[in-house]
Amino acid sequence: MAEYLAIHPDNPQPRLIGHAAEVLRNDGLIVYPTDSSYALGCALSNKSGAERIMRIREADRHHRLTLVCPDLSAIGFYARPDNWAYRLLRTLTPGPYTMILKATREVPARLRHKRRKTVGIRVPDNPICQALLTELDAPVLSSTLIMPGDDLPLNQPAEILDLLGDKVDLIIDGGLCPAEPTTVLDLTGAAPVLLRTGRGPVESFLL
Repeated sequence: MAEYLAIHPDNPQPRLIGHAAEVLRNDGLIVYPTDSSYALGCALSNKSGAERIMRIREADRHHRLTLVCPDLSAIGFYARPDNWAYRLLRTLTPGPYTMILKATREVPARLRHKRRKTVGIRVPDNPICQALLTELDAPVLSSTLIMPGDDLPLNQPAEILDLLGDKVDLIIDGGLCPAEPTTVLDLTGAAPVLLRTGRGPVESFLL
C-alpha cells in the first residue's frame, strides 16, 4: 500500500519533502500536486517508473511524458528554445503550461519524439512541487493524473488513495488542486502553436 504524506500546501515541511525526494531517488512512483492538477511522477532515469505511469494511464506508445523542472535554467539543460521562445518562457514560467521544445542530448532517447526530437517541459507554480524539485535537484518525469475514460484529472487525495493505493509508492496530500490540465504550446517553429487549451491563458501572446 502506498505511503500517504500530508504536506502543508503553502509551507511544505522540509522533512517530508526530503522523504518524498528519497522515494523518487529510490525509483519510486509518486502522486504529487501541481498548479493544474495532481500528477504521476518518477525520476528521469526510472524506466520502470515511466512504464508504470503508462500502465496507470492506459496510454499508447504515442503518449509523451513531461519533464517537470524547477526553473528556467533547468529547461535550458534539457531543451534548446529559440530566442523568441526563451523570451516567452520567461513570461510563462512558473505556470500551468507544457511547452514542446527541441530536446538536447541530455534527454534520454526513449523520451524524445522519435521523428521531431522534441520533449515536453514545464515549471509548475506550486510550493510543494517547487520544494520537491529543489530538494531532488533534478526534473521529475510526469503525466497528468487522468484516469482512463475520464475527461478531467483527479484532485482529491482521498479518492486518489482509493484508486491508486496499490499502484504507486507514495501519495502526497497537498490539499485540493485545480482539476484542469495544462495548456500545451508547441514552441519549435517560428511562433507558438496551441496544441491543447488548459488552465494557462493564451490571449496575451497567441494571435
